[in-house]
Amino acid sequence: MNYQKLKSIFVMIFILSVALTGCGSSQTTAPAVEEDTQNSEVSSEYPIVIQHAFGETIIESKPERVATIAWGNQDLPLALEIVPVGVSQANYGVLDDSGLLPWTLEKFKELGVEDPVIFRDTDGLDYEAISDVQPDVILAAYSGITQEEYDLLSQIAPVVAYPDLPWQTYWREQITINANGMGMQSEGEALVEELEALIAEKISEHPSIKGKKAAFFAFTPSDLGKFYIYHPNDPRAAYLLDLGMALPDSIAKLAQETNSFYIELSSENVDVLEDVEVVITYGNEDLLTALQADPLLGSLPAIKRGSVALIEDGTPLAASATPSALSIPATIDEYLTIIGEAADKVK
Repeated sequence: MNYQKLKSIFVMIFILSVALTGCGSSQTTAPAVEEDTQNSEVSSEYPIVIQHAFGETIIESKPERVATIAWGNQDLPLALEIVPVGVSQANYGVLDDSGLLPWTLEKFKELGVEDPVIFRDTDGLDYEAISDVQPDVILAAYSGITQEEYDLLSQIAPVVAYPDLPWQTYWREQITINANGMGMQSEGEALVEELEALIAEKISEHPSIKGKKAAFFAFTPSDLGKFYIYHPNDPRAAYLLDLGMALPDSIAKLAQETNSFYIELSSENVDVLEDVEVVITYGNEDLLTALQADPLLGSLPAIKRGSVALIEDGTPLAASATPSALSIPATIDEYLTIIGEAADKVK
């Protein structure tokens, strides 16, 4: 989208804001839920000031129309029984034409919304569509938005951005930061406690996982000459620690060399990862066969003995490896079962 078009869009936004002041959209929010939003107890004092990577955002009053962009942010308002007026299309793990992951779609339906507004923004933010839903706040605590994108979004509504680095906001912080932006800080904190209790209950059923040194990898079967390990600051890797696993010293050392959410490593250097006891990765049995047959990667003890948790690529379960307020309860049993089977092979 060029700047001339963006300029035209924001002129249109101004005109619409004058013409439609005080008007809502009956097609974007279920009436009963909207009433609950308006009457819900305010759990924050205003104005709310949220510090983030681009400075600070000020929320002057409780938002009534919440929009979300990027990955997973939509699950927080939904988990708190608030229907977003618009959400980004899920770009991974969707097996139908809904544009949403199953737990998100199910929650919309549970709240009475059969046809939610979805921003078709997988190739770039759709500023016009976001403006059209007239949000009071835009949630993006887990995202990769740039300064330019933040500035443009801020012309539409206050933006709740990530605190430090793109794509490196843990699920707890995603919840508490976004909830604070909605004026529901206490509700967000309560949800975190609820999910922590659920995780503790579930991991108690898989004792073989506890304390195992694990890392989340990404392999390309057609090119095993290099591979990627998700940085400990990436929510996928951090989630493994929530599940009772431990960070290998080798990964902690490598992580010091980059601020990116992943670490790239040549297969020639795989021997530095010998302390990794369990490998978690996207793939299937064909990938494991290829890894074990590879003269370099196959020498890694975890791969050699099959301590590899394979998460079928492109599935909802694979998407849930990046946890959210709704994906954790939806998939934790299946996820722990697969990881547990890999952990059982560690001697």
